Amino acid sequence: MDNITEMRAVMLAKYIISTNSTVRQCAKAHAVSKSTVHTDVTKRLGGIDKNLLKEVRRVLDKNKEERHLRGGMATREKYLKNQK
Repeated sequence: MDNITEMRAVMLAKYIISTNSTVRQCAKAHAVSKSTVHTDVTKRLGGIDKNLLKEVRRVLDKNKEERHLRGGMATREKYLKNQK
């Protein structure tokens, strides 16, 4: 793995941790694909910094637990917007 890829993985991980963002939000903010973000912070980061990986995993697990709530809120907002 080259140095640029390692730096990107660390940068994406730090962004996710500092903003509590989802993979999708991180990908949009850094103009990369969701697959790239996911691969970098789950697979590549393990060989770079185990502690950073644990912190990212905690945020991603929290996001996974809350995703059904976000989906429900988005649907609710969609229907409220259409009623006006």
